[in-house]
Amino acid sequence: MIPAHPCCFTVIKRGFFTGEISQSGSPEATGLTVFIPARVKMASRKDTPSGKTLDTPVKQIQIEGLVVMKIIKHYQEEGQGSEVVQGVLLGLVVEDRLEITNCFPFPQHTEDDADFDEVQYQMEMMRSLRHVNIDHLHVGWYQSTFYGSFVSRALLDSQFSYQHAIEESVVLIYDPIKTAQGSLCLKAYRLTPKLMEICKEKDFSSEGLKKASVGFEHMFEEVPIVIKNSHLISVLLWELEDKSTAADKHELLNLSSSSHLEKSLQMLMDRVDDMSQDIVKYNNHCRSLSKQQQQKHQYVQRRQQENAQRQSRGEPPLPEEDLSKMFKPPQPPPRMDTLLIASQINTYCQTIKEFTSQNLGKLFMAEALQGPSS
Repeated sequence: MIPAHPCCFTVIKRGFFTGEISQSGSPEATGLTVFIPARVKMASRKDTPSGKTLDTPVKQIQIEGLVVMKIIKHYQEEGQGSEVVQGVLLGLVVEDRLEITNCFPFPQHTEDDADFDEVQYQMEMMRSLRHVNIDHLHVGWYQSTFYGSFVSRALLDSQFSYQHAIEESVVLIYDPIKTAQGSLCLKAYRLTPKLMEICKEKDFSSEGLKKASVGFEHMFEEVPIVIKNSHLISVLLWELEDKSTAADKHELLNLSSSSHLEKSLQMLMDRVDDMSQDIVKYNNHCRSLSKQQQQKHQYVQRRQQENAQRQSRGEPPLPEEDLSKMFKPPQPPPRMDTLLIASQINTYCQTIKEFTSQNLGKLFMAEALQGPSS
C-alpha cells in the first residue's frame, strides 16, 4: 500500500480555514508527494493568542474514544491478516498537547482502479467535514501493524514528509493482535530532531550518522496518549461492563500463548537474519576498502622507486597521476536500512518482553490458586 500523503491541510490552533484548497507543492521524500496549500496560513504552536512562544515539542496526545473505535473498526472491516490499513488524523494543537478529534480511512483499492486519486479523495473528505463544522485540520496519520512489524523505510519517509510539512504531526500505530488479547495497543511516534536533520541533509553514510550521534534508539520518540471520553460515553461503558458475561471477563486469564509467542520469535529471527546479511555486506565493504588501500600504497611505493631510478640516470621523473581517479573507493552499503532493522529488532524484543512478563504473572497466579486445593 502507498503510504499516506500529508495532503496539506495545516495545523491551525483555534482558527478557521479561509482559503481554497490548492494542490501546489513539491516532493519532499522518496516516493511521496507533499501537497501544501498556497493560501492557507501554516500556524504553529509558537503563534499563541497571548503572544508567548512555545519551543517545547508535543508532549501529550489527547485522542477521542470515538477515533479509537473508528481505527479499530477500519481494521476489522478492511484489514485481513498482515494487510495494513491507513488513514488520516484530524484535530487541533493546544499549547503542548495534540488533540485528535476525528479521522477517516484510506479506502482499499487495487491496481485496476486506475482512476482513483488518493489526494483528491482526501481533499473531498476535508471539504465535507468542513461543511458540517467538524475539525478538518491535518495532524497526522495512523497505520495498523502485524505483530509489531511497522518500522520500515516507507514509514520513515512518510512520517518525515508529514513532520516536515506539519511540525506537530504524529503517526499512530495500532496493533490489532495485541488488542484482541485484551489490552488496547495504540502508540504514537514522532521522528527525533536528530533524525529529522539527517533526513533533511540526506546524508545516510556511516560518517554522517556517527557525526549526528544517531543510533537505532534515537530514531523514533514515543508520545504518551490519553484517551478522552465524554460523560455520556463513560456511562455507556459502565453499563456495557455490567452487562458483559463472566465468560468474557475470564477470557483474559487464558494461559495459552504458544502461537503468538512462536510467531513473534519467528519474525524476530527473520529480522536477525536480515541484520546478519547487512553485517556481511559491511564486512565485505571493509575488506574491499582495505584491499584497495593496500594496492594504492603499493602503487605509490613502486612509483617512488621508479622515480628514484630515473633520477639516478638523470631522467625526469614520471608525471604525477590523480590517484582518486585510479582508485575509486567502493560504494558503502546504506546504513539507514541497518538502523531500521535494528530498531525493528528492538521493537520485537520489547513486545516479547511485555508478552512474556504478562504470561509469567498469569502462571504464578494460577500456581497460587491451585496450591491450596492440592
